Amino acid sequence: MEYIKINPADNVAVAIRDLNSGNRVIIDNTEITLVDNIPAGHKFLLKDCDKGENIIKYGYPIGHLLMPRHKGELVNDKHIKTNLEGLLDYTYNPVDTTLTIKNEELTFNAYHRKNGEIGIRNEIWIIPTVGCVNGVVNQLAERLKRETDFASGKNYGVERIVAFPHNYGCSQLSDDHENTRKILRDMVLHPNAGAVLIVGLGCENNQPDKFEELLGDYDHERIRFMVTQKVEGDEIEEGIKILHELYDIASKDRRIPTPLSELKVGLKCGGSDGFSGITANPMLGVFSDYIVAQGGTTVLTEVPEMFGAETILMNRCENKELFNQTVSLINDFKEYFLSHGEPVGENPSPGNKAGGISTLEEKALGCTQKCGMSAVKGVLPYGERISVKGLNLLSAPGNDLVASTALAASGCHIVLFTTGRGTPFGTFVPTMKISTNSNLAKNKPNWVDFNAGPIVEDKTMDEVAQSFKEKVISIANGNEFTWNEKKDYQEIAIFKTGVTL
Repeated sequence: MEYIKINPADNVAVAIRDLNSGNRVIIDNTEITLVDNIPAGHKFLLKDCDKGENIIKYGYPIGHLLMPRHKGELVNDKHIKTNLEGLLDYTYNPVDTTLTIKNEELTFNAYHRKNGEIGIRNEIWIIPTVGCVNGVVNQLAERLKRETDFASGKNYGVERIVAFPHNYGCSQLSDDHENTRKILRDMVLHPNAGAVLIVGLGCENNQPDKFEELLGDYDHERIRFMVTQKVEGDEIEEGIKILHELYDIASKDRRIPTPLSELKVGLKCGGSDGFSGITANPMLGVFSDYIVAQGGTTVLTEVPEMFGAETILMNRCENKELFNQTVSLINDFKEYFLSHGEPVGENPSPGNKAGGISTLEEKALGCTQKCGMSAVKGVLPYGERISVKGLNLLSAPGNDLVASTALAASGCHIVLFTTGRGTPFGTFVPTMKISTNSNLAKNKPNWVDFNAGPIVEDKTMDEVAQSFKEKVISIANGNEFTWNEKKDYQEIAIFKTGVTL
């Protein structure tokens, strides 16, 4: 395959390989001579188009032309301008979201927590309430690794020991303060942690005693606090004492068979390219529908990257209430941009553009394919945890670090991250990188966990999706680990919107 017309209504095709000017292609029984060199992932016109005419891809407008362009010519961000505007009124036009996928009643092996939740990892986490104690938590993590059988690789209970430094917890106001508290709370309660030590300073805005109240009825045996200003003497010695106790408890945990319906999966993309909406994202959509059909949960976020495709999601809402919540999800984020004097249609990064994505609508129509065809069952504010199974929409920005952290904080056991450009980043749960093209998989084998490129080479979508399903279940089982885990690339990033004192 050298090129593809994605939807019958499209007036562009996408090059699968680098195509040279003068090449002749046949699309819809019509021969077209390429006027320009067309890089892989980029678009070329199938007909002459006037200035102002919409470019159609995926069956939808992705923007309008700034100048006349002719059949066989390249069209990219230099030729196309977004159609996106500010706040819009939307109408609920529900569509059929019935899935015909069989429930295979599969199981995988997971850790079962006291509160009934399950985890796919059994890790010890050290979480600071404030950035002032980042050095302390880092030292505690490294010392615990040295002083336990974890260092020998002979421990079968604790899979990782991780500190999660961050810059927040003090000098924050209003929403920023609450965002920090909520994300840290969600981390502490996440079932991928077998035990957690929360380390505070004592004088921070995020007061440890108030933060403890936020946790509700938590497992006091596995979640412990240490306030360094209240420790008489060496806080490292006090902290390591607590951590040894937690390590002994968590080391006894073992995986047991668990229905696949308990798995919660985050859907994410970053560093996208022209293949994202053709290979990896639709494959993720197939997987998302599969998980939902098994009774499981998937979560889609990156709200700004829904702009231009939001009506597709709105019409898949299970009821009018969810539709209204989705409208608020979209318009609230648009208001956030507008309140800062920023346009709502500015998103594609230099990497996106270099990979063949011209406008936010084009990115959105590719991005939203990650959630398949399922009905929207829930809409989550930033920092809130999943409460209903099925497909959920989560409020978070497009920033890869912040969005991935938000997905994990919502309760997702794993984040599935499609990328055409590549990134080593991982958040505090397994962050599985799925390449949209085989070149990336070849060039960055220590980043990419799965390659969706063969979908446009020599394999069908069903074949690749089946292999992908098996890979995800293997990772959930703990039989395999993602590259971000193997490389110790585990970080958190918290959404900041306001001033710092």
